[in-house]
Amino acid sequence: MTLDELNASDHGRFIEALGWVFEQSPWVAERVWSRRPFATRDDLYRAMVHEVQVAHMDEQRVLLCAHPDLGTKARMSDASVGEQASAGLDRLTPADYHRLKTLTAEYRERFGFPFLLAVKGKATQDIFDALTARLYRSADIEWREALAQVAGIAAFRLHDVVESE
Repeated sequence: MTLDELNASDHGRFIEALGWVFEQSPWVAERVWSRRPFATRDDLYRAMVHEVQVAHMDEQRVLLCAHPDLGTKARMSDASVGEQASAGLDRLTPADYHRLKTLTAEYRERFGFPFLLAVKGKATQDIFDALTARLYRSADIEWREALAQVAGIAAFRLHDVVESE
């Protein structure tokens, strides 16, 4: 879809096109719809990220928790399936799968939301390294990092769905 088509979209079509960019959180697209037209895809992206940043902490938590655990076998959005597969998470050895499952469970227990990483373009070892490094951060720092990673995931998704100018 082009930016011009998106800018000309009615509310329903706009939400249908972008409501999934922030995992299961169409409220982000809903809140920026009235700011159309966007001059660039980057302007649209910045507006969406801003809405996440100024959202109530409870909304942010729901957004973070909407993302699946990495390497999960549970139901995931098509976007998450593709992103995780691109990082090799669909081809882990049994030992690596167990390690990932153990570390992500420890992370979720510690922080109350899944480990989030914009995995597109990353190797499996990059993911293990990031998970290990971030597991022992403070809750405040990790909260901000998780939101930054969600924004990174959204950037990849928005790039895939909205043609550049």
